[in-house]
Amino acid sequence: MTHPLPEPVIRPVAEGDAGAIALLLAAAFGQDTEARLVAELRGCGALVMERVAVDPDGTIDGYVAFSRVTGAGPAHRLAISCLAPVAVRPDRQRTGIATMLLEASLRELADRDEDLVLVLGPPAFFPRFGFDAELAKKVRAPYAGAFFQALALTDAARAALPIEVSFATPFQAFD
Repeated sequence: MTHPLPEPVIRPVAEGDAGAIALLLAAAFGQDTEARLVAELRGCGALVMERVAVDPDGTIDGYVAFSRVTGAGPAHRLAISCLAPVAVRPDRQRTGIATMLLEASLRELADRDEDLVLVLGPPAFFPRFGFDAELAKKVRAPYAGAFFQALALTDAARAALPIEVSFATPFQAFD
C-alpha cells in the first residue's frame, strides 16, 4: 500500500534558500537561465514576492516569483507584477504543488492590492487560475500571442486597460 506524499507548506523565501532554489530551477528547466533571472531580479530589487513549497523534511519542492512591472501613462498608478518563474522539482511534478503555490500566491497578491498579474506561459495551464490571453491583448508589452496572459485582480486594472508596460531589466535577456 502506497502512502500519499505529505502536503508541502507554502512559505516566504527565507535567508539561505537561494542555493536550493537555484538547484530546483536548473533541475526543473534543464538549464540555469531561470536561476540567473531570479538572481538578477533579486539583485536589482525587482521581486515583489517569492514563495516556496517545502515538504516536512525541509526540502524545497516548488518555487514561484513575482517581479514588478511598470505601467506607462495612467497605468503607472497600477500595481502590476509578472509571474516568472514557477517551478516544481521534477520528481514532484504533476502532484498539485504548482497549483498550491499559485493559488496561495495569487490570493496573497490580491490581499496586498496588486492590480494586475502578467505571465508568459503555457495556454493550457494558466487559464485555470484566471489568466486570459484575450485580456493580455490589451497590454502593450515586449510579449504577445497565446502564451502572454493577464489576470486582473481589481476593477481598477480592468478599467485602466488598454495599457503599456515595461518589465524589469533582467527580462531583456529573454526578448
